Amino acid sequence: MESPSLPVTAKDWTSTSLHRVLCMQGGEGDVSYVNNSDCQALAITLCKPILISSLQSIKLFTSPIIRIADLGCATGSNTFDTVDTVVETLRQLFTTVYGGGSLEFEAFFCDLPSNDFNMLFRLLSEKQKVDSSKYFAGGVAGSFYDRLFPRGTIHVAVSLSALHWLSQIPEKVLEKGSRTWNKGKTWIEGAKKEVVDAYTEQSDKDLDDFLKCRKEEMVEGGVLFVLMGGRPSGSSSQFGDQDTRAKHPFTTTMEQAWQDLIDEDLIDEETRDGFNIPAYMRSPEEVAAGIDRIGGFKIEKMEYMKIVESSDEKHEEWKKDPVSYGRARTNLVQAAIRPMVDVYLGPDLCDELFKRYENRVSTTREFLHITCFFGVVAFSAIRIE
Repeated sequence: MESPSLPVTAKDWTSTSLHRVLCMQGGEGDVSYVNNSDCQALAITLCKPILISSLQSIKLFTSPIIRIADLGCATGSNTFDTVDTVVETLRQLFTTVYGGGSLEFEAFFCDLPSNDFNMLFRLLSEKQKVDSSKYFAGGVAGSFYDRLFPRGTIHVAVSLSALHWLSQIPEKVLEKGSRTWNKGKTWIEGAKKEVVDAYTEQSDKDLDDFLKCRKEEMVEGGVLFVLMGGRPSGSSSQFGDQDTRAKHPFTTTMEQAWQDLIDEDLIDEETRDGFNIPAYMRSPEEVAAGIDRIGGFKIEKMEYMKIVESSDEKHEEWKKDPVSYGRARTNLVQAAIRPMVDVYLGPDLCDELFKRYENRVSTTREFLHITCFFGVVAFSAIRIE
């Protein structure tokens, strides 16, 4: 059977149009980011002491308005909880030093134009009806790899679970037949060294662009706090252990689901090979090297942490109901990459891919007895001259 006509070519959507489709799944449905971001919430909670510690040592600004930017905000409680932490910590600090006053806060929620800003601000409006910690809010649609604000206007910039998403798939990876063509895979874990090197090069460029823009936008003494998917020091893999490598949503099961579509003559191999997940897990050393290259920031603290995929209670519950586990895990991966797959394959084939994915997870009983960890790198830095 011939492969169906695809909505876009691999080269088009990954290199020139990725910003139009790279977003978390919107809405409030079963596969939405709002209902599938517990792991991110846990990571934010574990890393919150790093943020608070940096805020407590912040330079006391004379500006009557403190401006906060959440870069890659997505939608839902994670972004609101973090902005609340910033506002409450700084309000308490300024009250202690100045005894109160007319200090006001302005928060900018920033993400790509494809983000579900309608849902974001509906949830924010509902929240602020009962929330005493008020701040003025606005949305900024654009890539955080570009400038988003005027020079020297942002006092606190945070980016949560977003900076591991790249601005584009490296062009080298789309060169069919080359050493960097990622044949047989849809991500870089287990890929050839040339493919990994191409991703590393793109990751370094993106990190540099991110830091250059924040260096321009932030005031001297401002705090930059970043939490991103990461890998442990010294690891050549995107992960730190074999169980995670096998069970991660982007690896074995994802590759098997794509192969199912090929085996059933729904797509051809070239279609599969043209899809690459635009994510890269940096090590702490790679992050520190980027900050050193760009300058303008002093690292206050940096940590690598492991976040367990689910609670012990939930894990035991899933052991008794593999079908429920398969559905939950499929919802999780759809929340992250369904918008991209939908544009690349079209809605019908997208549905078929995730049906195969869910069936694979539900019937792989060994997954119920091993634990997957999500690695994160968190750092805080002060804007210096």
